[in-house]
Amino acid sequence: MRLLIAEDDKALGLFLQRGFEADGYRVRLAVDGELALRAFREETPDVTILDLNLPVKDGEEVLSDIRALGSDLPVLVLTGRQEVATRVRCLDRGADDLMVKPFSLHELRARVRVLLRRTREAHLFLRAADLELNRLEHTVARSGRPIDLTNKEFALLEYLLLNRGHCVSRVELLDTIWKSEPKQTTNIVDVYVNYLRRKLQDSLPGTLIRTVRGQGYVVPAPSEPPVPPTMPVAAGAGAAQPIAI
Repeated sequence: MRLLIAEDDKALGLFLQRGFEADGYRVRLAVDGELALRAFREETPDVTILDLNLPVKDGEEVLSDIRALGSDLPVLVLTGRQEVATRVRCLDRGADDLMVKPFSLHELRARVRVLLRRTREAHLFLRAADLELNRLEHTVARSGRPIDLTNKEFALLEYLLLNRGHCVSRVELLDTIWKSEPKQTTNIVDVYVNYLRRKLQDSLPGTLIRTVRGQGYVVPAPSEPPVPPTMPVAAGAGAAQPIAI
C-alpha cells in the first residue's frame, strides 16, 4: 500500500514514516504543500495523511486541489488547530477523517486501516464510461466485452485511470511504466497508446484517452464535459486544451 505523508515538522514526519514502513507501507514524505501535491500526482497514494500547517501551499489548499483533480482517494487531515470551524471546513472540502494534534500513533494507524477497508473495493475496480479494469484479476472489459491486453498495455491503462482528470506527460509514463529502460524513448508511449486505442475501439465519439497537445495524455474526470474533436487554443491562452484524436 502506498502512503503519502505531508508534514512540515521533519522529526514528526520521519517518525510517522518509520512507523508506517514498519507496517509494510511504501511511504513518501513531503515537507511542503507544493511537494505534497506533486507527490500525490506521481504516486496516487492509497491514503494521504495531510497536515494543515504546510509552507508554500497550506493543507486546506492542497486538499481542495486533490479533490479538483477528480480523485476520491482517502485523505486524513492532521491539525493542531482546535477550532470546530476548521474541522468542518476540511470535511466540507473532502477530507475523509481528521485528527487533532497531539495524537496516538496507534490510533492513527487504526484510522488509516479503516480508510483502506472502506476504499479497497472501490479502488479494486477502475472505471471510465463503459470501461472497467479489475486490478486484482488483471482484466479489462468494455461494455462487458473482455479485452486482452499485454502487461505493458494494462499498466499504462491502469496508470491513466488512476490519474483521471490529470494530464500525464510522456516522460512520466516512460519513467513509471517502462522504468526508463535502456533504448526506450518517449515515442514508445505514443505507440502503446495507439495499441490501447485500437484494442479499446477508442475513437470518436466518446474518446476515453485524450491527447493534450505538447503535454501528454488524460482520461477525463467523470464530471468533465465532452470534448469536441478539435479545440483550437486562443492566442495568448495558457495551458493546452485536451483534444481527441
